[in-house]
Amino acid sequence: MKNQYPFIFLLFFLPFSKPDVSQKSVPDWQLQKFENGISVYSRIAENSKYKELKVVYQLKTSLSSIIALLNDAPSFPQWVYRCDVSKVLKKDSDKHLIRYQTVAAPWPVDDRDMVVDVNTFQDPKTKIVYQKVTCLPDFIPEEKDHVRVREFRGSWTLKPLKNGLVDVEYELLVNPGGIVPAWIINMAVVDGPFDTSVNMKDWVKKDKYQKTNYPFIVNP
Repeated sequence: MKNQYPFIFLLFFLPFSKPDVSQKSVPDWQLQKFENGISVYSRIAENSKYKELKVVYQLKTSLSSIIALLNDAPSFPQWVYRCDVSKVLKKDSDKHLIRYQTVAAPWPVDDRDMVVDVNTFQDPKTKIVYQKVTCLPDFIPEEKDHVRVREFRGSWTLKPLKNGLVDVEYELLVNPGGIVPAWIINMAVVDGPFDTSVNMKDWVKKDKYQKTNYPFIVNP
């Protein structure tokens, strides 16, 4: 087996995350990076040794187009940081699916994989769209050549603004598993979400996403 190693999880995913943790005793967010209109924050999560992340930026697009991109699992290897494979294992509707993803880690780190449950809904009053993602580590058998991510929580919060803008807020907390020390992972958690967000700004402009409209999403 490969040795575990630092760079792991400059943290790859998007998608995902507004951890369901109490705000009591949780430290304030600390800005780690601001570039190209993208702000990346981190803080030590409550009841966890890992840092959680928050990425904030704006897109000039529709709510449906963003969800269409986030639901397009096969496209992830082309724009999500270090995503090697992504596919839908089960889809009940555009509002609910189960997705499988792998992360190609730098040598000599073991690659990771994860199975997540994805639920999308819109608040009928505020028109804010939420996509919440939770971990389903035992949904399928573990792969021999991957370390299964067993702890993950996250969500997207898409708030419609004036002039066709959407305020995007994405939070993420992941325990990548294996024997990599938490302090090493915490040193390297900014680049992945930032790079993914940069790519997302371009990908959401593609016609197939721009032309998508979901009946369960009202685009103000």
